[in-house]
Amino acid sequence: MDILIVEDNKVLAELLCDFLSAENYTVTAVPTAEKALLLYEKYGARLVVLDIMLPDKDGFFVLEKIRTESNTPVLIVSAKTEKEDKLNGLNLGADDYIEKPYDIDVMLAKINGIFKRRYALDEMTDGNIRINKANRTVYKNDKELEMTTKEFDLLLLLIENKGRALSKEYLFKQVWGSDSFSEQQTLTVHIKWLRQKIEDSPKNPKRIVTVWGVGYKYESV
Repeated sequence: MDILIVEDNKVLAELLCDFLSAENYTVTAVPTAEKALLLYEKYGARLVVLDIMLPDKDGFFVLEKIRTESNTPVLIVSAKTEKEDKLNGLNLGADDYIEKPYDIDVMLAKINGIFKRRYALDEMTDGNIRINKANRTVYKNDKELEMTTKEFDLLLLLIENKGRALSKEYLFKQVWGSDSFSEQQTLTVHIKWLRQKIEDSPKNPKRIVTVWGVGYKYESV
């Protein structure tokens, strides 16, 4: 999905869903921290719009959990207006903090801005590796590499989270889906195949690095 809204005010959540759907985003809204984390772990999201005052655990808890696995953009929307709350949210890794009540046009502008900054560029370059997201192609030294769908999705996920250790469970869920009949061993196999294609020395990888006890991370060379 594009946007996960975590908001316990049903009227406000439905209103925001309607406006964002009209902007052609795929949107899901949930009222609790527990449901938000379950949905995020299962399907992921390209942006999380997060309320702080939730009926079970607060939004800061959700933000911390998301940041342990991903750098997915998080936009906090809250009636908590104290400086300490804003600093807490931003220090935990939120991309922005909007006070309630908010102007819907300002909210849409901020969301559109996040998507443009993070996702609008069709091409990503890292050294001699170039990825075109629009036509799903990968080049090394300007030579196109043959990539399966899963190899491309896995490489893109890693490079979009450059420098961040991603757990095997998170990578598997994002690329294969939690309902996949595949086993996590297939992730190891695909990592091996990717290394053979993009690493100068696949047996001594510098880009796709193993983080022991966690998973993998992508590093620039």
